[in-house]
Parts: sequence; C-alpha cells; structure tokens
Amino acid sequence: VPVILTSKGAPGEVFDAVHDYGGIVFHDIGAARHAEKALAAGADGLIAVCGGAGGHCGTLNPFALVNEVRQMTDKAIILAGAISTGRDILAAQVMGADLVYMGTRFINTEESGAVEGYQQMIIEASATDIFFGTLTDAPSNVLAPCLIRAGVTLDQIRRQDDDAIRAVAERRKRWKDIWSAGHGVGAIHDVLSVEDLCNRLKSEYDAARAGLGRLQAAG
Repeated sequence: VPVILTSKGAPGEVFDAVHDYGGIVFHDIGAARHAEKALAAGADGLIAVCGGAGGHCGTLNPFALVNEVRQMTDKAIILAGAISTGRDILAAQVMGADLVYMGTRFINTEESGAVEGYQQMIIEASATDIFFGTLTDAPSNVLAPCLIRAGVTLDQIRRQDDDAIRAVAERRKRWKDIWSAGHGVGAIHDVLSVEDLCNRLKSEYDAARAGLGRLQAAG
C-alpha cells in the first residue's frame, strides 16, 4: 500500500514499517501538539482534522490550525472538515494546505455503499443538524435526526447530555444506526457517481480560481 493514513498518538513503529517498503504516512492531527509529535516520529505529512469534520473530529478553526502547523513544517498538509465544493478546495490551498480530505461529500455517491436513508438525511440536513458530542472514546459529529430516531430527545440534544445520548447509542448497532456527517452537509443536495462528483468539483474549482484571478487583476 503506497499511502497509509494513521491516527491516535504518534506510532513511530508504524511509520518505520511503512517507510521500509517505500510507502508514505499521513497522520491525523487536531492540534499543534499532535503535529509536533507526529513530525518527530517521522510522519511524511499531516491531516489537519478541524472543527466541522464528520465522525471523530477536532475542534479548532481551520485557519488557526493550518497557520500553526504551517509554521512548523513544509511537509504536506491535508485539510479536513466541512469541505464540500471545489471552492472549498481552492480556499484550503490559499490558506496554506496542500490537499483536502473530503468524507461527508463522498458518502453521497453511488459507489459509497451508504444506505439510501443515510444519503437522504444528508441531503435534508444543514450544519445546525449536526450534533457534536462524545458518543465513543473521542468527540464526534453525527446527524442529530438519526439520534432522534434512535430515541434521543431534542432536549437532550440541546443540553448536549452525552451520557443519555451515549446510552441510546449503545443500545443500537452504533455505526449502522448512528450516522456521522460534518458541517458541510448544507452544500450537498444530490447523489452522484464519483466520476460526476469529481468533474463537478473540478468545474467549481476552476470557476473559483478564475474569480480569484479577477480579484487579483482588479486589485
């Protein structure tokens, strides 16, 4: 496997094993201290998982995290969190990231394997439909409507009653019935093939880049 993605701690022995066969490793980080540890252990690049990412996520603003990490290294930074359009990709590059990591947007593709109900819930959701809490061993973002369907009350969600919500989640097949998603759901309105989605992202990226060029010319 040429590229390995890792998370949790800074598993230097994993980095070494991958490097031994010529692979490279990108490591998830949610704060500058995580980046320092990963770089010291030999990570080839960093995945900056910011607030707004789906599933297990960080809490920091992407501008803040990318700026802090970029001061540490010239290695590749992949930005993750609420990225749904080609415009978002360009914005990430302008702020200092090299690449982006898109999760929720690709759930709504024909090839993802996600059930229709999951995809439809994403289409109907906005950023305020995302619940942030500790349902497992780490904070995560999940779709609030699926929590309500599972028996969680709106009051528990508003109060962020993690204990009560976790109790409901534990009675379910957690990853079958409790669906993760990020804050970028509000820009997702359909289900496409991966090919069509990538073509759309490129068109959006090119249009945004052209607009940026016009701003530069006008300045």
